[in-house]
Amino acid sequence: MTYFVTGGAGFIGSHLVDTLLARGATVVAYDNFNDYYDPARKRRNIAAALTHANFTLIEGDIRDRGALDAAFLQHRPTHIAHLGAMAGPRYSVAHPFLYEEVNVRATMHILDLARLYAVQGMIVASTSSVYGALPTPWDESQSADTPLSPYAATKRAAELLAYTYHYQYGVPTRVLRFFTVYGPRGRPDMTPSLFVDSMLAGKPITLFNGGMGVYRDWTYVADIIAGIVAALHTDVAFGTFNLGNSSPVELISFVRMLEAITGYAAIIEDKPLPAADPPRTFANISRAQALLGFQPQTSLDVGLSAFWKWYRSEYDI
Repeated sequence: MTYFVTGGAGFIGSHLVDTLLARGATVVAYDNFNDYYDPARKRRNIAAALTHANFTLIEGDIRDRGALDAAFLQHRPTHIAHLGAMAGPRYSVAHPFLYEEVNVRATMHILDLARLYAVQGMIVASTSSVYGALPTPWDESQSADTPLSPYAATKRAAELLAYTYHYQYGVPTRVLRFFTVYGPRGRPDMTPSLFVDSMLAGKPITLFNGGMGVYRDWTYVADIIAGIVAALHTDVAFGTFNLGNSSPVELISFVRMLEAITGYAAIIEDKPLPAADPPRTFANISRAQALLGFQPQTSLDVGLSAFWKWYRSEYDI
């Protein structure tokens, strides 16, 4: 079997590539190495994969249908993990059209190629952000029609397109809503890296509402990867699944844990919660447990310790 992983050099994508290669699969990673953050960091993410005989890296943009056509014609994947996207609610507020191009139109390219090549299984990465400010815990039966940012809105649009392609063309697709993923290789714009960067530099960290009353459902990347692999191979023809830890942690507690693990103190700068951010994320994962056998294994202290170990290696600390 051949797996086509969009965003394959990114945070989650590179972990999936490594896992699939370890399972003996043939893997094609497709990534444009854009400058949303340092492309050299993404190249380090896949350095080990590049030495593997079953791995192919294609540098291309998922908005480029011609390049995608050529890649599919050459490699004829049996499975697709569509992880490539523009991420981040706050950045999307200033760049909404970019998010539409990448998260909606480019997703249509991938869905259409899944149709043309009759893939055996496909996942489309989505986000807990589609739930907006709905009451928690969030489950897949909720409407998810009040997104708070262009990022969330474009991800919801991609979900709807995935359903339509399944309904009209029979593309076997599973939509995965990720909840606050963290761990080694995490992007520099994500909370763990931002906080540790500032803590090491003796600079203030921004803590919305002083970290009080703001909760996040932190989910370790290895647990997310286990859910992706299960979703790629399930016989569920179409489904939407929450992949989270189902244990929200208050932001101030997260900071105190990070201080204990790193040995560095946090200087807290209190600011109001942005309009694009919900006060709480909390995944009901009963559907993923029942149909995918999904069960998160990693506690926050263990996961943050692994992140800190990687961070020190990445920055030679």
